[in-house]
Amino acid sequence: MQLTESQRRIMLAMAHGLRLKDHRDIEGHKTYALHYPDDRSEPVNPADVEALVELGLISSNKKFPSATYWLTEAGSAATATMQTESSHESN
Repeated sequence: MQLTESQRRIMLAMAHGLRLKDHRDIEGHKTYALHYPDDRSEPVNPADVEALVELGLISSNKKFPSATYWLTEAGSAATATMQTESSHESN
């Protein structure tokens, strides 16, 4: 499976404890952001999140107005592979 660099970064951030959430406004527009433990947030590309969901690598609790996402079993396995590949490349 070929992931873009931004999709890989989202998954690795989630594996390292950042929370991925979506937020809807009153008109139904949805935005996505990674949330840090210190309450900072970083917007992410909606197309990246949608692609990761379609690939079965992340899922959400589908709550309104703000859903929280997590790595699926397949996503956790893919992230473990990414981390292993990264450690081999740095050696």
